[in-house]
Amino acid sequence: MRFVLCCAVLLFVPLAAHGAPQEAPEAAAVQLHLNYVWTILAACMVFLMQAGFALLETGFTRAKNAVNIIMKNVMDAGAGVIAFFLVGFGLMFGSSWGGLVGTTGFALQGLADAASTSWTYAFFFFQAVFAATAATIVSGAVAERIKFSGYLVFSIAITAVIYPVVGSWAWGGLLAGGGWLEGLGFIDFAGSTVVHSVGGWAALAGALVLGPRAGAYDAAGRPRDIPGHSLPLAALGVFILWFGWFGFNAGSTTAGTTSIALIALNTFLAAGAGAVGAMAYTWIVHGTPDAPMTLNGVLAGLVGITAGCAALAPAFALLSGAVAGVLVVIATQALRRIIDDPVGAVAVHGVCGVWGTLAAGLFASSGFSLAQVGVQALGALAAFLWTFPLSYGLFWTLDRTLGLRINGSLEDVGLDLHEHDVRAYPEFIAARGETGDGTSVPATVQS
Repeated sequence: MRFVLCCAVLLFVPLAAHGAPQEAPEAAAVQLHLNYVWTILAACMVFLMQAGFALLETGFTRAKNAVNIIMKNVMDAGAGVIAFFLVGFGLMFGSSWGGLVGTTGFALQGLADAASTSWTYAFFFFQAVFAATAATIVSGAVAERIKFSGYLVFSIAITAVIYPVVGSWAWGGLLAGGGWLEGLGFIDFAGSTVVHSVGGWAALAGALVLGPRAGAYDAAGRPRDIPGHSLPLAALGVFILWFGWFGFNAGSTTAGTTSIALIALNTFLAAGAGAVGAMAYTWIVHGTPDAPMTLNGVLAGLVGITAGCAALAPAFALLSGAVAGVLVVIATQALRRIIDDPVGAVAVHGVCGVWGTLAAGLFASSGFSLAQVGVQALGALAAFLWTFPLSYGLFWTLDRTLGLRINGSLEDVGLDLHEHDVRAYPEFIAARGETGDGTSVPATVQS
């Protein structure tokens, strides 16, 4: 028996020694493939957010402009990915010039050797859907009165230049670059500032240059409600965005690791807290739980956790989301005095993006640091100082050259007919007999 055991040991030890080195390469290959699969899957989830934004914006606006809104959202993705491919990705992730902007990688050339080219492709796909998101944020704030041609020019500009420069400051080191904010330790894991505040400040610039929709204010300058045509569409859009945000935040690991568990949990908690915060605030202050504000409360909570989703404990994710939910209501009401923003994009993405960036420093699991909060504030301010003046200047130039604003009579008819020569709901319009100002009368009265 002892002889048999000795022989078994002599046989097993060489085999074990021979097999051990093989496990590590196999495990590494599995992990590498998992990273690819998770990154591509998350990018597909983020891409679906384009549908969410389209439905949200369509539902919050009038039926006579639905086709125009769909067209803008389609082109944010369609033209945006080409602009980001040719210019934006290189500015954002190419070899950095002084921590300010990338100088290589345009059209994906010269960024990596052959061994890592496939990862560059996966990484580009993930980042391209982020760029499209930043552009789409602007669409809602300028809805129902902007010419399609002027909007298309701005959409290309934000994906090619405006968004990528801020991205290079904070995220350039994720590939071949390295930004100055990154070097300071700026925390913006998935883009409260880089994506959402950039989109929000560009939206603010567009709304200011365009001015309000016809009828948005009374003779005394007080804001008047212009109800959207379909709250169910808007709600479906929010649920799609909520789903896609799990890819937005957890996918920013670009790795299939256990860290995605906390990120997904924090994302869910913050969204729920945002909804509860907005609902409770409107119920207490105004006497009824406001449905559109509750929907925007979900988005506010999501924006508010995007920067710190990987750095906050779940309890602080709840707090961050709840604060964002209340903040979006207050900000929307305050901003209505100066801009007409049909979907509340500036409050949701601009204001709550700043809050989320600060919250990442205030509540980070590494402990409170005044210096870190200072870096967070500096990053948020830098994004505003780059995005808002440049966007305002571009919108102003487009207004003086192409002309941005649809004139009053055509605005009454709606952008669908004027810009695209089609209606979103032709049977409904024929049955109801819609008038030029967007109101309707029963078909029996019309006849």
